Amino acid sequence: MRYDDFRRSDDIEDRRDDSGMGGGGGIGLPMGGGGLGIGAIIVLGLIGYALGIDPRILIGGAEILTGGNQAPTYQTDRRTSSSQGKSGAPTDEMGSMISGILGEIDDRWSEIFRASGQTYTGPKIVLFRNVTNGGRCGMAQSAMGPFYCPPDQKIFLDTGFFREVETRFRGCSGNACKFTAAYIIAHEAGHHVQNLLGIIPRVTRLQQQAGSKAEANALQVRVELQADCLSGVWTNREEKKRPGFLEAGDIDAALTTAAAIGDDTLQRQTTGRVVPDSFTHGSSAQRKQWFMTGYQQGTVQACNTFGNGSL
Repeated sequence: MRYDDFRRSDDIEDRRDDSGMGGGGGIGLPMGGGGLGIGAIIVLGLIGYALGIDPRILIGGAEILTGGNQAPTYQTDRRTSSSQGKSGAPTDEMGSMISGILGEIDDRWSEIFRASGQTYTGPKIVLFRNVTNGGRCGMAQSAMGPFYCPPDQKIFLDTGFFREVETRFRGCSGNACKFTAAYIIAHEAGHHVQNLLGIIPRVTRLQQQAGSKAEANALQVRVELQADCLSGVWTNREEKKRPGFLEAGDIDAALTTAAAIGDDTLQRQTTGRVVPDSFTHGSSAQRKQWFMTGYQQGTVQACNTFGNGSL
């Protein structure tokens, strides 16, 4: 992926120089070989369940954590986000790339919204290492993977996650990992689009009314697959705006990552069996299919995962 000419966004809050907020307490999210690690399904206390969303560890940036008025039991530091980190486009290579990706995401979605008579306001990205205050979504920890917090309209991202995708989960290799990072961030921005369009609030209400956990999970799968599709829409629009920004192997890397983070793949790796009723993000085939649907068609209308047809 060529990103030198990307517009850098200033909507970055860089907390990476904060070594973590310490203070004991909290829920341990093991990343070593003996624990659940990234990719396992875990319960994160009161976050999400209080509003009907089933939070779990996500590889590949597909997690939404829905905050509320509840106080998560593992919150250890209530410093406001305004007192942490540096605001503006970072100057290091990783931070500059993320800032550029966000700038282009904002520009393309602004064009899409404007064409339908709407106004788009982009999310902020909080960069951190290890752990940080996640605002109304509780504590952000690196083992949770990237996630979007709807009430704060912020994406939380530990940049070390991208190394995990490459080295541990074999989701990409070499230069193609740059586009994998863009796919992940564009997926999280897809959740922001869903939030602005009222989709996340509506699904949350439906999940609260669901008659079973499987029914609630099925709704969450549709949310996640739609975000994959919206990531593909951004890729389509960006390629038209900047021909040549994609390099050989970039799309294949995104599809490899999508396959690596499918529920069936993760369940097979962690438990040795696949339980479709417990899926919350979709199978590997579904994730690849919906990203490609968005990429090939390039329209929001193509991303109707809530239609009557099968996924």
